This record gives sequence, structure tokens and C-alpha cells, in this order.
Amino acid sequence: MEDGFLMEVCVDSVESAVNAERGGEARGVAVGRASAGSVLTCLSPGAGRIELCAGLVEGGTTPSMGLLQVVKQCVRIPVFVMIRPRGGDFLYSDREVEVMKADIRLAKLHGADGLVFGALTEDGRIDTELCTALLAVCRPLPVTFHRAFDMVHDPLVALETLISLGFERVLTSGCDSSALEGLSLIKRLAEQVSDALVTMGLFPPGGGITERNLQRILEGSTASEFHCSARSARDSGMKFRNPNVAMGASFSAPEYSIKVADVAKVRTLNAIAKNIL
Repeated sequence: MEDGFLMEVCVDSVESAVNAERGGEARGVAVGRASAGSVLTCLSPGAGRIELCAGLVEGGTTPSMGLLQVVKQCVRIPVFVMIRPRGGDFLYSDREVEVMKADIRLAKLHGADGLVFGALTEDGRIDTELCTALLAVCRPLPVTFHRAFDMVHDPLVALETLISLGFERVLTSGCDSSALEGLSLIKRLAEQVSDALVTMGLFPPGGGITERNLQRILEGSTASEFHCSARSARDSGMKFRNPNVAMGASFSAPEYSIKVADVAKVRTLNAIAKNIL
């Protein structure tokens, strides 16, 4: 069983979850090394892990528990559940915190393999008090600190805080618009994790990760995992269409176009990651 990069695919539907898992080769092969040292396999591996969300237009929010239940029935790879009660910033009220705690408990009840969240103070630092409380509810499951990290005042200090709190992974674009633009900082952060001699995964997200830049990002960041959505637009099956009505705000996705994880894209990204070794 060979070592490699672990691909995490961010999905918001059962179809995308199934496509993410199907993206690999038809036979069983190693899909990569996880930060915790485990190697994940399945009958047709593409992604090594799924991040399950809703509201991808807003950067990801907490999915429904119905979606989690059905996804768990349809895939064999680990499913990490986003815990984010709304879009916008990462400064949460007391009532929003109660929602997050309730969602964590429900996600654990319905089979989540890990949780994903992040919380900041008003001055752009890690909210250590809230993160400690949420981590306690999450345990014993592993936890990823999501891209709230990219909104911190001082990323080097923030990383030290997350290490001390016990997060298993940090998802970051290097505090820039994409992982490619933030590559130099991602590399510095990865070196900091290595110097601390801790088992923490630091991995770049799908903010702009494509077939054209994945090799450069992985080689330049020294990360062992990467995160992408690998989506393509698929036309709706609706034959009758009303062009005068939109279900969301003006910036939302078209009503008759559905974005789903693309099996071919997952397969291509996975192949690129394997060929870097």
C-alpha cells in the first residue's frame, strides 16, 4: 500500500458525495495518508474523506441531518460535518453557540466521522473559550478548524493556539483569495506545524484548486492533504421553466443549473496528486 495525498471533497448533496467516492480507480488502491496516520480505502476510491455542508455559496453551513443520514448510507469513506449556523463572519452569539452544540450532538448521533468548525473573537483571534467548549462536545471525534483561520489577525499565533487546543487539522488558503495566492504562507505554517512536532494536518482548500495548479500547490505547500469541490454545472431536468422568478438573492446560483462533484474531475485531481510522489 503506497503513501500519497489524501483528497477531501466538499459536497452539499448525496449525488456529489457518491461522485466524490467514485472518482478514483475501479480497483481498491490507497488514497493517501491521513494526518492521524491512517490509510483510507474503499472499493472505488476517489476522495479519502468528505466534508458535508449546505450553503456552499456562503462558504458552507451546517447540513441537514437527513442529508447526513442518507450520505452515510451511500458512501463508505469518512464524512466530516460542517458546523456553521449561518454565513457571514465567525463571531457567534450565545444562542448561535447553543445551535452549534445541538448540531454537533445530532451529527454525532447520526454517524458523523468528524466535525468541522471555527470561531473567532471580535479582534480576529481564535475564540479559545468557545473552541474549548465545542471541542468538548465533539470528542472523541476528530475536529478540523475551517477557513475562519483565513480571517485571523495573526495566522502564526493563531496556529499555535489551535495546536494547543488540540485540533487535528486546519483548513487554509494561506489567508488569501486562493491556495495558490496564499502558497508562501501555507508553506510557513506547514513548517511551523512540523517544528512543533505535533500530529496536525494543515491542508489547502479548494479555493481555486484545479487540474492546472494542484501540482504546484501540493509541491509548494508540503501538505499531505488537499480540499476541493471538483464541481461542474449540470443542467436541470426541468422542462417547464419560469424565467421571471428567482428563489434566492441576485448573487445566488441559477435556478436551472445544479453544481455537483464531477467524477472525471475527482479522478484527474487524484491522479495528479498520486503522480507527484
